Amino acid sequence: MTVFSAPGSGRILTAGGYTCKTACATVQSGVADLVAFGKAYIANPDLAERIRAHASLNDPDRDTFYGEGEEGYIDYPFMDQRAA
Repeated sequence: MTVFSAPGSGRILTAGGYTCKTACATVQSGVADLVAFGKAYIANPDLAERIRAHASLNDPDRDTFYGEGEEGYIDYPFMDQRAA
């Protein structure tokens, strides 16, 4: 876990290995004001909606990270596409 605080902002941001459940618990407990997601955001173009709906997440494909093409960045399905 990494914690950031912008001087004078009064806000605390944390990141690193959070699940939806642990992120919500961290904010609700007051440990941080915001939680950042990296890999989960890349793999879930609708991450905020999934968190609100308590929906499952797409698994990120590490083999496509930092590739030269579109694969792994714009081809993950949205939540409503999984059921289709």
